[in-house]
Amino acid sequence: MTANPSPEESEPAARWVELVSPSLAPRAALVLLGIWLNAADAMVTATIMPSVARELGGYAYFGWAVAGYLLGSILAGASSGQLAQRLGLRPALVCAALAYVAGCVMSAAAPSITLFLVGRMLQGVGAGWIVGFCYVAIGVVFPERLWARMFGAGAAVWGVASFLGPLVGGVFASAGIWRWAFWMFAGQGLLFAPAVLALLPARAAADAGDRRPLAWRTLAVLAGAIAAIAAADVTQGAVWPALCLALGLALLALAGAVNAAPGERLLPREALRPTSTAGAGYAMIFAMSIASAVFGVYGAAILQTVDGLSPLVAGYVVAVEALGWTVTALFVSGQPDRRHGALIFAGALAIAAGVAVLAAFIGTPRVWGVIAGGAIMGGGFGLAWSLTTRRILSALPPEDLAIGAAATPTTQLIGGAVGAAAAGAIANFLGLAHAFTPQRAALTAPWLFAAFIPIAALGVLAAWRLSRATGANA
Repeated sequence: MTANPSPEESEPAARWVELVSPSLAPRAALVLLGIWLNAADAMVTATIMPSVARELGGYAYFGWAVAGYLLGSILAGASSGQLAQRLGLRPALVCAALAYVAGCVMSAAAPSITLFLVGRMLQGVGAGWIVGFCYVAIGVVFPERLWARMFGAGAAVWGVASFLGPLVGGVFASAGIWRWAFWMFAGQGLLFAPAVLALLPARAAADAGDRRPLAWRTLAVLAGAIAAIAAADVTQGAVWPALCLALGLALLALAGAVNAAPGERLLPREALRPTSTAGAGYAMIFAMSIASAVFGVYGAAILQTVDGLSPLVAGYVVAVEALGWTVTALFVSGQPDRRHGALIFAGALAIAAGVAVLAAFIGTPRVWGVIAGGAIMGGGFGLAWSLTTRRILSALPPEDLAIGAAATPTTQLIGGAVGAAAAGAIANFLGLAHAFTPQRAALTAPWLFAAFIPIAALGVLAAWRLSRATGANA
């Protein structure tokens, strides 16, 4: 029996120029704007948070601004695939944009840290829905041969946001008008909603699917898991953060079990089977997101404390990870299918190597080593990310395509939240979190980063399994 040719062999090679054609350019721009709202919001907020804390008296709740945003994004992203099926892609995106705008307005006008944190969570819900629906849109609006190009362009948007975010946030913070950063994003959200109505088709492939009920039990357990993990980031001492992290991980496992129940499926059937192609892909994304989170959480703070860098310069040193991601993502987006497995595995090795290099140089005067480690790690993500996502989607049955596409960013967010919480728990154990002196930071920073090397190694194992898969149903 002769095997049928794969889509990559039977269709012409994808070209960047197709995304700027009159028929696809407006929709591509819309998807990239949605990704921009999420990416830039996170980068700008990280820069202005010290100003927010000074004005609203929220230093004790500093970490919750990130934790609340991630919690909202995770819950929204986890449900975006089903909502796209129930509401339709276009109405779902409009609702997401309005939720995001409401969160921005609440954060901008907040008279207290409590209302600010509520606004941040609502922003996270809106942004999580937007980026989840945008990933769904890539899978159902664009031809399959253009998926890698679109995912590569999305990675480029994250790279641009990583460089513009610290600059924009620094300008607002320096001028003492941090609230205007949220007003700016609210305005962009208001532009996004009518653009969705004008540019997306009234009905899309995601609209016609199984109308399953929303998995409220799975979402509730997942919310408890993320809340427990986030608590590990802000709880003082050595024991309680570890207990919070353990509870969060146990609840994540419980969420996976509940996900298997009828009517409770947020993830594809194969997602929790790491021996399958899709399961290996999700496992790789999850592990690597955990392993890399420590650089974003503590990298800039250690560079400022130990090496005396300004917040702006330290932010850009950390942003070199995004530069490496962007450069390599653009490179691999046009590579033929026969090279995808090798590139995925090479990317995973680079991520693990980057974490090891960071562990060797963080907390030392050799800032160039930190820059190199961040670039290597980001380059690894760029090599593997879009190809991993495409291989996951190609391995899923048609009825799981919308859910599987939305599960990709959700898995990354969950991994990032787990990694950030784990970094806080380990920092507490090392005595760093509540005594951030130059001497202690220099002494403990290498151990803090080295603790994540084994997690990166697990990601390499998952990537090896994924790289060996051949065909859509491997």
